[in-house]
Amino acid sequence: MEDPRVRTVVVAGAGGLIGTRLVASFLADGVRVRRLVRPGASGGARQDGVTSVPWDPDRGVLAPDALDDADVVVNLGGAGIGDRRWTRRYRATLRSSRLAGTGLLARELARRGPEAPALVQASAMGLYGDRGDEPLPETARRGDGFLADLVTDWEAATDPARDAGVRVVLLRTSLVLTPDGGALGRLLPLLRLGLGGPLGDGHEFWSWITLHDHVRAIRHLATSGVHGPVNLATPDPVRNAELTRALARALHRPAVLRVPAPALRLALGGFVGDILASARLVPRVLEADGFRWEHPRLEEAVAWLVGRDTSR
Repeated sequence: MEDPRVRTVVVAGAGGLIGTRLVASFLADGVRVRRLVRPGASGGARQDGVTSVPWDPDRGVLAPDALDDADVVVNLGGAGIGDRRWTRRYRATLRSSRLAGTGLLARELARRGPEAPALVQASAMGLYGDRGDEPLPETARRGDGFLADLVTDWEAATDPARDAGVRVVLLRTSLVLTPDGGALGRLLPLLRLGLGGPLGDGHEFWSWITLHDHVRAIRHLATSGVHGPVNLATPDPVRNAELTRALARALHRPAVLRVPAPALRLALGGFVGDILASARLVPRVLEADGFRWEHPRLEEAVAWLVGRDTSR
């Protein structure tokens, strides 16, 4: 995956689930990584090729040389959607943790003009809302609800950079399949015990991508020339009952205990709307740009998730 066009990358949100794997991928190819670290956050263990630069998005503070000599800026920052119940205070945190950092980076890139590094910016499929069986390419209209409003404003925070001629890529991320965390990281332990099953009525379309392919897609988009929204999903969306059954089969466990929506609402609060929303993403931009998934179909992803993928 080594690409001579990327020698130095700036990463915000480098300590998260995706950011950790992305940084490791860049380092494995000899790319220098500059981590943006918020006040009070750990800079992580010392690593060859990694430097930490403090920034404070809430105060609009970013070192003048933070983006110097960078070939691309990847912003994955933001409080976790599923980390806590969606109280009024946490909804405000979800907004501020995204909009402040994104806006600060966009303004700094705009100041540098068209020669500034590209911005590869996290976004989410929550923009589309709950859309049933409707195919959703990147040109689909936005949906309704808190997440749709949040993602719309999040993407709009990049406008200063885009208006200044900076290449901006918006990563409309689907469910990221990984055994290490996220929604699936919570489901796998239950399935291993034979206690898991479809969520809600099981008919919702779940668009997904493995963490392995998500990182590969970011690396691809960093140098591809693509700009604008990109659906980070495979061409194989499935209904949530199908996904849980496939995981259970791979683990040689039953998946018959359906988790009803009221129980999910009690446990997860507002986040249940994201889990139970039906979003059938079409990754038209990635396909047109020649990206090739290593886990394009559910059976390949499940084999990787449960450790039976001999190609990795």
